[in-house]
Formats: sequence, structure tokens, C-alpha cells
Amino acid sequence: MDVFDARRRFSDRLTSRRGAWVALGVTLLGFIVLFGLFSGASAPVLSDQAPADSESAQAAALLKDFPDADKQSVLLVASRTDGSHLTDADRAGLERVKDAVRSVAADDVSGPIMSEDEEAAVMVAPITVGDSNSETATVLADVRASVAEAPVDGVTIFVTGGPAFGADIAAAFDGADFTLLAVTILIVAVLLIVTYRSPVLWLLPLTIVALADGAAGRVTAAAAQAWNLQFDAGIISVLVFGAGTNYALLLISRYREELERHENHRDALSSAWRATVPAIVASNLTVVIALLSLALAVIPGTRGLGVSSALGLVLALAAVLFGLPPLLAVCGRRVFWPFIPRPGGTAATGRVWRRVATGVVRRPVISAVAGLALLGVMAAGLIGTTVGLDQMEKFRVQSESATGLEVLAEHFPAGEAQPVMIVARSGQADEVVEAVRDVSGVVRAHPAGTNDSAGLTSIMVTGEYAPGTPESLAQIAHLRDAAHSVADADARVGGAVATDVDARAGNVRDLWVVAPLVIVISFIVLTILLRSLVAPVLLLVVNVLSAVAAIGAGAWLSRMLFDQPALDLQVPLLSFLFLVALGIDYTIFLVHRARTEAAAVGTREGMIRAVAGTGSVITSAGLVLAGVFAALGVLPLVTLGQLGLIVGVGVVVDTIVVRTIIVPALFSLLGDTVWWPKNPRRVRVASGASQQHSTESNHEHRRSTSLAR
Repeated sequence: MDVFDARRRFSDRLTSRRGAWVALGVTLLGFIVLFGLFSGASAPVLSDQAPADSESAQAAALLKDFPDADKQSVLLVASRTDGSHLTDADRAGLERVKDAVRSVAADDVSGPIMSEDEEAAVMVAPITVGDSNSETATVLADVRASVAEAPVDGVTIFVTGGPAFGADIAAAFDGADFTLLAVTILIVAVLLIVTYRSPVLWLLPLTIVALADGAAGRVTAAAAQAWNLQFDAGIISVLVFGAGTNYALLLISRYREELERHENHRDALSSAWRATVPAIVASNLTVVIALLSLALAVIPGTRGLGVSSALGLVLALAAVLFGLPPLLAVCGRRVFWPFIPRPGGTAATGRVWRRVATGVVRRPVISAVAGLALLGVMAAGLIGTTVGLDQMEKFRVQSESATGLEVLAEHFPAGEAQPVMIVARSGQADEVVEAVRDVSGVVRAHPAGTNDSAGLTSIMVTGEYAPGTPESLAQIAHLRDAAHSVADADARVGGAVATDVDARAGNVRDLWVVAPLVIVISFIVLTILLRSLVAPVLLLVVNVLSAVAAIGAGAWLSRMLFDQPALDLQVPLLSFLFLVALGIDYTIFLVHRARTEAAAVGTREGMIRAVAGTGSVITSAGLVLAGVFAALGVLPLVTLGQLGLIVGVGVVVDTIVVRTIIVPALFSLLGDTVWWPKNPRRVRVASGASQQHSTESNHEHRRSTSLAR
């Protein structure tokens, strides 16, 4: 029995009367087992920004072993709301605030320290931080509550500093996952209703994909605990919903076509399953392998996202291929009500896409030039784009900690809130202090603590530059040069700004390592699927151009519409990965169909038929994927909003412009040469494909007769 017969027999059983119920039972049992096994797993805490072997990460690990390492300081920054000098009465009020905060602080509260212009004051309150930002947020809430209990008339007090930033990020995500899930489901539901024009059909794929998303959330959380992975759970959910819905759209679209050819809906569904499985599996395999390439990344959040996303998409694939068909088989043709497809019917949308494709193929040069010119205009948005947001720019909605830092920077050395921490051997600590004091921009440097058992001393360095500015980033290199110049000090320079420097370097490294690998993976999959060398090269070039254009357009829109001066560090790599890998999905959906049609009618007419047959489903799939990525905009971090914007714009352009205009135009220009070295028409004749088709028809006829009996 060959592969074709095996696939036919499996699809027949999957959609048969008894087989459909058995498959549904197995699918439901599988979900129950997954939910039960991993019910206690919780999503990871995303905290490490720099590579694990970076100098800042090494310094942070050493600092954790110091006495009272769980005690860190937050800053209480006070200023008058009218911008005038702080009065004696204001200072007396701040003493009352200090007394109130002392009850929840881990140690004595120092200050208030007045600024030189006497318009602001700062108090330093040590707190006991938790194992995660969420636990620290609870402590910080007590501090802010204590501040609120001792109000000072006309004075605003902000709680800021390193622990406050992390806590505010955690607090900003309270309820955000539920909001994201609700918005994602709403978007998918609306788009499916519009696509299917049925009040019932949309519930089937949405239910299956929602179950896959729930299982993926628990499985990936368990994987994170087992393998120490860090990732954003919201992105996983978006990927599962987006890709899973795309697979369902492709299957159901082909099912609708087959219902216009078959009297028996089970025969139609079986045929649709066989026709779409190669494209769905190939597209899923491409994205999964591309995501697994992120395992080579050095940024913890990027590396963890790759493995977890791959697991989520495998679950989405299994749910759609083995859960949705039996559900459709049980419901029958009537699930398409009120527009129930009947044998002999013709979809109106197919006629529209056929006219579009015919126009493109008749004028391929004009179409290709116009489409590529649009991509060029979009890519021009990269001009003037910078990468890297500081702490204040990472929040979509301004936080108290970010506002407090702004006030602090106006009246004190801007580096007060996030000092640089250096760990060195105690015997050479004084030499390190003297060395770093001579670095330009250093306000002060002094020992801050010792770890006698390890023979180490921590040194706090305060700079005059605001964290995240080019001057502060450049200062880290100078501080490292100075500290490393002290013989036998074994100095490690860390702190928030040093972590930012190492994170930037790590993200650049990941981009240059992972992006080429994603392109190679996509090329291999396309070559195997299309059995061609020319088509994969052509498609990948267009796909990469489309991804670059989307990043450029997204960067420009971020600057112009949302006043975001730069892209966050992880956005370029993740955007490129998702756009190329997910864009290959639509390439596979279109070109796999085109190759099948080209075997009978040639490349140009085959491409017209492919666009006519897949134009509606690819556009619908693209809009669904763009919509679910846009849902990331409800989350509070700019990073996720930018990622959602870029991928959303890119997917829409890719489905409407690239797959509808550029690819058909280029294939029309090259003709049958695009399939070199194996022309599908010659292969069809040589292999006797017509005889195989006749054999399949006989099988279908015998099966229909058997079912009728």
C-alpha cells in the first residue's frame, strides 16, 4: 500500500460515521489528559534580559550571594505640584511620610535629601524584594499605601527605582492575559462569521482552536518549569489562535469546494482533508522548525519563546487535523447554513479572484513593478529607525516609577535611580573605586557591601547621564575598561544600564544568527514541497523583501502615530521570524495549489486557478492572523504593541499584495521555468497521473456505493 492509499484510507475512516465519533472521543480524551497532567503548571516569570554568560548577568549572580541581597532600595521622589520650591512645612510633611514608610521598610529610611534647586527631595527606603516581580509588587503596594496615609498638601510623591520598575511591569499585566484572550477570541469570532456567513460554522473551528490554546498554555508552562524557559505567554496564545484558525480556514475552504462536487458530504470532507494535509503540515513544519532555531538565541526570553511556540503550534496542528474533520463530519453539510454548498454550485468569490489573477497574468511586468515599488516605499520607513527603548519608553501607559524617574532626572543626577554596580575582589576594591572615579560622567563611587565568605565587595557608581541614553550606554564600556584594568580585581560591571548594554549586543547577535537560519529552513521546506530550485529562491526573496518592508512601515507608524522613538530590542528579530515563517504559510497554500493545477494546464493558467481557489481563504486567513496579532496592543508593554503592529501590517500586505499580485506576476513571467528542474506537466505525463486519478475516482465510487447501502 503506497502513501496515497494510506492517506485515503485514513481520511475515509476519520470522516466515516463510526470513525468520526471515535476520533472525536480520542481528541476529547487527549485534551482531558493534557489539562489534567499539567493543571498545576504556571506561566514563567520573564525577567532576564541579557545573555546568561554576559558580564551584567555574572555580576547579578554574584550580588545575590551578598548578605541582605534580598534588600533593595526604592526612591521616594517629592516635588510640589506647582513647580515651586519645597517649603519648611513641606519638609516637615516629608518627615511624617518617612515615619509612615518606616513601618513597612526593611531598614531605616534615609533622607529627605534636597536637590540643589530646592524644588525636589528624595528619600531612600530599603525593602525586601520577592523572588519575582509580582511578589515585589505586593511589597511596593504597601509602601505606596503608607505614602498615601501621610499626604503632604501641594506635594506629589512618586515611588521609583529599580524594584519599582519591575513591580510596575508585573502589576501592569494583572488581568492582561484574560483581556488578551477575550479580545483575541472576539476578533477571531467576528472574522470567522464574516468569512463563513454562517451563524453556526464559526463555532466549530473556534472551539477546537480554543481547546488547543488552553492545552498549549498548560503544556508550555510545564515545559518552562522543566527546562527553565522564559517567554511571554501572550505571544504563544496569539500564535496558536492565528495559525490554528488559518489551518481551519484552509481545510474548510477546500471542504466547501468539494461539497460542490460530491453528493456525500463525508466523501467531500475526506477529499478535502487529503488535498490540504500536505500544505498544512508543510506550513506548520516550516514555522515550527523556524521557531526551534530560536533555541540558538542567547537572550533568555527569545530562546524560551522558540521552544514554547513550537509546542503550541504542534498542538494546534493536531487539534485541527484530527479534531475538526470528525466534528465537521458529524455536523454534515447543513453546518454551512444558510449558504449551503450543493453539487454544481460555483462560489462567487472564486470569480472575483479569477478576474484579479487574470489581469495580473496578462500584465505581469506592470503588476510586479507596482507591487515591488510598494514594498520599497514601505521599507523606506527604516530610514531613521533606531533600536532600543529606555525604561520610561517601554510602558504604553506611563507608570508611577517612570514618572518618578523623570522628576528625579530633572533635579538630581539622572543616574541616581539606576546606579551601576561593580563586584570586585575585596583586596582590590579600593583600587577599582579610584579607577572608576576618573571615568567621565561619574558623580560618585563608593563600596556598598561585602561578602566576606567569597572575599568580594560591591561598589555603587552613580553617573550623571539618564539611563538608556547613548551617553549612559557608552559610559558602561569606559567603566568596564577602567575596572578591568585593575590587576587581580576580577571586576564585573552590572546594574540596569549594563544589562541594557549586554541585551542590545545579545539581540544583535541573535538577529544575525537566527534570521539567516530561518531563511535556510524555509528554503529547504519549499524545495522539498515544490520539488523545484527556482521557485523557492524566488519566493524567499519576495518574502524577505515583504518582511523588511513591514518592519519599515511598522517602525514609521510607531514614530508617527504613537510617538515611539525606537523599536524595542527584540522586535526586529521576532518580527522578521514571524513574517517570514508565517508568510511561508500563505506561499505554501498558494504555490502548492498552483503546482497541482500547472500539471494539467500549465503555469500561467495554473496560477490563475490557484489564486481563484485560494484567494478568499488566504485573504481571510491573513486578516485573522493580523487581527490576533493586533490584539497584542491591549497589553501594557510597547514591545508587544510594536510586534503586533508590524506583523499585522506585514500579514495584510503579504496576503493582499504579495500573494495576489507579485507572486502570480513573477510566476507568469518565468512560466514553466519556475518549476525547474521538474516541470509538473512532464512529471504528470511520465508518472501516469491520470491513471492514478482514475483509480482514486473508482475508490470514491465504491465507497459512496458502500455507504449508500
